[in-house]
Amino acid sequence: MIMRFYEEINKVQHMDEKELRKLSRKDLLELLLDVTKENERLKKRIKAYEEALEDKTIRLEESGNIAEAALKLNEVFEAAQEAADQYVANVKRLYGDPYGRQ
Repeated sequence: MIMRFYEEINKVQHMDEKELRKLSRKDLLELLLDVTKENERLKKRIKAYEEALEDKTIRLEESGNIAEAALKLNEVFEAAQEAADQYVANVKRLYGDPYGRQ
């Protein structure tokens, strides 16, 4: 059916106004019906593509948020490590290293 549609469209594109006027009412109605069906099919395809694009956009935004959260967590862990290092350094300074290390 789609091939027939494209064949018909190709014919119409190469027809001049005089040839189009010679088409029967039945042929014109069939052509109009084919064009309408193809138009509806393409609208559905466009809608599906738009939904898929929206889904990918949301996924990209979410992955960006996850990456940002990971970076913030990394900063928290770095701060916690610095605090732990300071604590160990203070304990060593106050009480000395029980193992005799510097």
